[in-house]
Amino acid sequence: MDVRFDDPWYDALASAWGELDGGGGAAPVGPAAREEERGAADVYVEVQRSAAFQEVRRRYRRFVIPGVAVFFSWYVGYVVTATTAPGLMARPVVGAVNVAMLAGLGQFLTTFLFTWAYARHARLRRDRAALDLRWDTQELTRGAVGGER
Repeated sequence: MDVRFDDPWYDALASAWGELDGGGGAAPVGPAAREEERGAADVYVEVQRSAAFQEVRRRYRRFVIPGVAVFFSWYVGYVVTATTAPGLMARPVVGAVNVAMLAGLGQFLTTFLFTWAYARHARLRRDRAALDLRWDTQELTRGAVGGER
């Protein structure tokens, strides 16, 4: 197998090669680095189990699960109606515009409406709490085994 180290996707720093430890020396590679990873992993597990994280996930699920169910039902209803009731879908509404065209445009409209509602919900109900969790996580990982980088 030919491994090229000049590959732009290869990130040697992710494995701690060539990093400095703050005193000008090379950062430890091996067991000391693994201890640091375990320390950071413990922080992430702690944050995941926190009430604040669970609240962010609960708010996410309370919006997304019903939204996906409604949108998927609307989409399946459109497809089923188009295939089982072609006479209904071909019924003219105004001029050459029929029920199928209006329902198809309604699909696009509800897609944009759902996207807008999701972004609004995230901004108003989750973004601040998620940002606070991010800052807390960063502070906790700085205090994990290995100290500040």
